[in-house]
Amino acid sequence: MTNSVRIALDAMGGDFGPSVVVPGAARARDRRPDTSYLFFGDEQLIKPLLDKYPKLAAVSEIRHTVVVVKNDDKPSQALRTGRRGSSMWLAVEAVKKGEADAAVSAGNTGALMAMSKIALHMLPGIERPALAAIWPTVRGESIVLDVGATIGADAEHLVDLAIMGSAMARIFFDIDRPSVGLLNVGTEEIKGLEEVKAASRRLREAALPTLDYRGFVEGDDLGKGTVDVVVTEGFTGNIALKTAEGTAKQIARYMRDAFGSSLISRIGAALASGAFRALKEKIDPRRVNGGLFLGLDGIIIKSHGGMDELGFAGAIEIGYEMVRHGLLEKIRETITLSSEGANAPVAGDATSS
Repeated sequence: MTNSVRIALDAMGGDFGPSVVVPGAARARDRRPDTSYLFFGDEQLIKPLLDKYPKLAAVSEIRHTVVVVKNDDKPSQALRTGRRGSSMWLAVEAVKKGEADAAVSAGNTGALMAMSKIALHMLPGIERPALAAIWPTVRGESIVLDVGATIGADAEHLVDLAIMGSAMARIFFDIDRPSVGLLNVGTEEIKGLEEVKAASRRLREAALPTLDYRGFVEGDDLGKGTVDVVVTEGFTGNIALKTAEGTAKQIARYMRDAFGSSLISRIGAALASGAFRALKEKIDPRRVNGGLFLGLDGIIIKSHGGMDELGFAGAIEIGYEMVRHGLLEKIRETITLSSEGANAPVAGDATSS
């Protein structure tokens, strides 16, 4: 473990670019003083902001580039125009070269995934990447993956997701053996797609010491926090994520309308203001902003594009924690343990002879 964690930042990514990235880094460093930073982007925009934070400036370096990946660029287009020279590519490449321990970008998700996969490659034993999200629950938080990195999954990929998600949970939740469930249309073993049922059999037979496989979970278990890690493929996971985000906004709108509908309602809202503040803090996405790309031979964090400086600081801190506590080593460890377990054909598997 190094004495300092160095974070590469795509300063031009997201809706607000350096105006959020620089103060976000300052906030993160206040909470994590053993960090230093590489800023990639337009120096004329970054330096005046950085000069406002002398402590941050003292541990930071700017790498100038004016090439920016646009939010609406397709991954193929971003690779053509932004490979080798964009702020996003250079931040990822810094991880590849060992100049940084992790990279954070609020830019185009598809472009960031494509560039990260090309620059860093996959970990041995992992074929496809995943995007893991921190999910608020009534118990606290869970990890859900994949929420959109790749569409579709066979049994082997679902097992890989369980391995990677549990490694992240061991760090994020500080538990030795996170509970893991496969998202399905029912909890009965006879229900669901064959790929999901095959993955379930493999996980049960493997009995991995680094995770506690609990079987199938359903959609309502996401909010209950039934397990620490919920595994699904990217199509379903992304729909679940967007549905949850939309439902949260819908409920917030209902509450605003209800408590503003009359004088008595407004008085009630004022009396309950403390409870509302606590609720807002509980569901505030800035607390756990940042999706983690798993499966890559490097640590890449995707911040929400419209996040403010507090949210961007949270994304940086996720990267910091994953570096400090050895995420990649934990994934490699579990892959080794599973090589003769979860990835081997088991009785009843369609691939068995």
